[in-house]
Amino acid sequence: VISDVEAQILRDLAGGDPHRIRVVSNGVDTEYFDPARQLPTPFPKDSRPVVFTGAMDYEANADGVRWFVREVLPGVRSHTPAAAFFIVGSNPSAGVRALATEPGVIVTGRVPDVRPYLAHADVVVAPLRIARGLQNKVLEALAMARPIVATENAVQGIPDASRAGIRVANDAGEMVDAITAILDSGGNGSLGRAFVQSRHSWEVNLSVATDLFAGARRTACRDSLERSTSA
Repeated sequence: VISDVEAQILRDLAGGDPHRIRVVSNGVDTEYFDPARQLPTPFPKDSRPVVFTGAMDYEANADGVRWFVREVLPGVRSHTPAAAFFIVGSNPSAGVRALATEPGVIVTGRVPDVRPYLAHADVVVAPLRIARGLQNKVLEALAMARPIVATENAVQGIPDASRAGIRVANDAGEMVDAITAILDSGGNGSLGRAFVQSRHSWEVNLSVATDLFAGARRTACRDSLERSTSA
């Protein structure tokens, strides 16, 4: 499974030897998602971009951005009129496309590269109300060293979210306060990048899978030898 939360759920359901359940977490290519790359900004001059990335035909994402536009964005724009919400992702549903008629909302549809949108975002948000597991969108934003405001549901697969510098906000008021605080003072996402490099790089996470495959191979060889001997 991909998170400690899911591992505990499976242990509770399955019983037996808890050590047979292992976590192989999602990972990020930290060389590809690297804030040191010189990427051109996709945003208009003087805008204060607040960015969400994700497949926009997925209902959890669509629900999250609809809620954000309805409940959060007006408060953010009241405080910071230049704030603009960029919904970046492929296949936006009709409901998501309709959000582009709201003040300060831009629906990009599919883009060739999400990294410029992350690299130049003032804030990345993950306002998911329906979410399980570990969100790659959050890991990618962390890798790009961006300040993130997210619901608890969006980061439940990251037990130490606060150590990654993620600001968790579950209601609209908390989210407005967190976003406007970042817009006022700026945000440093260096904690997030260091967190991803230490815990969610592919080099770190695939080593767990490699160990599992090696253990399975040793078990298979041992069983084969025992069958040959008994024959």
